[in-house]
Amino acid sequence: MKNSILIVFAFISSMGIAQENLNDYKYIVIPKKFESFNKPNQYQTSTLLKYAFVQREFLAVYEDALPEDFYKNTCLGLTVVLNDQSTMLRTKLRISLVDCKGQEVFSSIEVSNKIKQYTAAYKSAILEAMSSYDNLNYSYNEPNEDEKPITVSFKNDVKTLTEPISESSKFTNMPKEVVRTKSKNSNSAVVQIATDSVQSYESVEPIISNIKQASKEIPDSKTNTDAAVLYAQPIANGYQLVDGTPKVIIKLLKSSTENVYMANGDGKRGMVFKIDNAWVFEYYKGDELVREVLTIKF
Repeated sequence: MKNSILIVFAFISSMGIAQENLNDYKYIVIPKKFESFNKPNQYQTSTLLKYAFVQREFLAVYEDALPEDFYKNTCLGLTVVLNDQSTMLRTKLRISLVDCKGQEVFSSIEVSNKIKQYTAAYKSAILEAMSSYDNLNYSYNEPNEDEKPITVSFKNDVKTLTEPISESSKFTNMPKEVVRTKSKNSNSAVVQIATDSVQSYESVEPIISNIKQASKEIPDSKTNTDAAVLYAQPIANGYQLVDGTPKVIIKLLKSSTENVYMANGDGKRGMVFKIDNAWVFEYYKGDELVREVLTIKF
């Protein structure tokens, strides 16, 4: 009896921790093609997963229809991973959520069935596995920017100027950091449709500034546009990037999302992904998110 109470208490505690963790993420990113399949949306897995997450009040979006703020901060979302261990006689899977560092944040129970028709088998298994997400009471904790200022570092910023600085504009003690605050926008809105046959997302957030900005602009934080060319050599589950020596600089491991790799090299662990024909290496250096532009030849 005592052991049963401890098990129930541990389960309730883990659900509470999972809810708190998931509330820190705004989007659930649904891949159009999962690693174990040959075709996009095979057996209607992608549309069914999007529908299931939306029904549980998650803001689910497809990987090829991401909102603008996601491109500015890919750590806003969790990517769905379909851990498929199916065989010819049994459909067996679990549904996980992975963060921008490739770390698993939450996973469903593992389910299986012996339904012979593949579409019906995957539908039954996905809906059963999604029951793990039923009682999480998800609600995105949007950061209160009035209470938590944004810190912008000027380290390694502009070092030379093309025009001389006038005497009136010289500063003898330029601060290394500037703190900015921004009022929270309370008029944002999202239109989302989710049924068995239709899943769509449309952002209708009002524009509060007339300053124009590229929709997929790569942030300025620690970008390296003068990087040497790296050559991609195929390895198991991905590529290794070598320089002209040749020396292995970074290893890329495939994820379930096209053009998104888990990366490891030179003491850095993060993700390499493609934005507007540019390859970006994103990783954390301490508490600071760093993005480097890579020149890769495949």
